[in-house]
Amino acid sequence: MKPKKLTTGLSLEDLVHDLLIHLKEDPEREGLLKTPSRVAKSLHYLTKGYSESIKTIVNGALFTEEYKEMVIVKDIDFVSTCEHHLLPFYGKAHVAYIPNGKIIGLSKIPRIVDMFARRLQVQERMTRQIADTLMDILKPDGVAVVVEGRHMCMMIRGVEKQHSSATTSTMLGVFQDNIKTRTEFLTLISNKLG
Repeated sequence: MKPKKLTTGLSLEDLVHDLLIHLKEDPEREGLLKTPSRVAKSLHYLTKGYSESIKTIVNGALFTEEYKEMVIVKDIDFVSTCEHHLLPFYGKAHVAYIPNGKIIGLSKIPRIVDMFARRLQVQERMTRQIADTLMDILKPDGVAVVVEGRHMCMMIRGVEKQHSSATTSTMLGVFQDNIKTRTEFLTLISNKLG
């Protein structure tokens, strides 16, 4: 679906200024004078994933290697923004793949997670996007992604459950087809080092 065009000529700063008025605040108050500018910059940063590309992130860091065992990058911190309430959700992503002749530079996996996290998101879609992207660029035997998130929309409004979390997973290739491989991955991401 194509994004709709802006219906007003207002800038993001102007919209935040008007939002403050709608919230019964005085945007001319000393503490709020620069708030529209700060919020606009913050929103641009929190959604910078829209302007990033996989090609730029990977930047040629794909290497031929005959390694056939599981590669896991776990405990990848992320912060995203819930598209339903524009409130943050945050947590950890755990990503694995089984190479089929190609490996990727390890630092690229957290960068891919960040690219999708820095968009208006739902956790379920973000999990799938990470997995599908790795499957597409590496053509591995399989990809597994588990994301654990805490959602402010559940913690500070609505049901107000501060200790709740959500876990989503996407298993592709051998992680979907082979229970032993899936179990190994889930065991490894649950183990803590030393």
